Amino acid sequence: MSALPLFAEASLPPAFAERLLPFVLNDEAVELHAMRALYWPRERKLFVADVHLGKAAAFRAGGIPLPRGATATDLGRLSTLIASTGAATLIVLGDFLHAASGRVDALDRAFRAWRAQHAGTEMILVRGNHDTHAGDPPLSWGVDVVSEPHPWPPFLGCHHPARPASGYALSGHIHPGVTIGGAAQPSVRLPCFVLGPRRAILPAFGRLTGLCIVQPDAGDRVVAVAGTHLFALPARR
Repeated sequence: MSALPLFAEASLPPAFAERLLPFVLNDEAVELHAMRALYWPRERKLFVADVHLGKAAAFRAGGIPLPRGATATDLGRLSTLIASTGAATLIVLGDFLHAASGRVDALDRAFRAWRAQHAGTEMILVRGNHDTHAGDPPLSWGVDVVSEPHPWPPFLGCHHPARPASGYALSGHIHPGVTIGGAAQPSVRLPCFVLGPRRAILPAFGRLTGLCIVQPDAGDRVVAVAGTHLFALPARR
């Protein structure tokens, strides 16, 4: 696995990678997962951002009839990631909960049941802007809450994108996306990872989230999520 001082891609498979893609960030080997997560094998830490649990319930409370099942789907995806990586710690980089109005009894029951299944996995929330309004998870959920930036050297756990003077920031917040296509074929909007010299922005984990089409800086790498595959776009120069 080759590495540059701060940021490098590992040897890439042709075009698409099934499920995960190895990278080196700040001299640390990590894995990008098509389920919209970043795994740090050396420390067995799994990072996701912008889960937005309870969003459908909050919309229904506001009179918008969204279908049920989003919470079960997203919790099931987290279970799959924990099982496949062997993560000891799950870290949510902000916006774990969507809104106070989404904190309904059904969500509480579903999460407590899920947490009981993963009682041996430490869980930490780096508080985001939605969490500030929704309130911290109840103690019965077994989630430790910290403020940004929170150090896991050499990484800094953030919600809002940051370029620290030292270390490497992992963040979310903007729900990054990229448009792929052109004149010869229809374009498609896909969630993506944005990987730069001092910071990485993770795609939103929650399925009921929109996209913000990003304009990467020179030197950034963009890795698009296309279903169960990852696609590393050429570096912008």
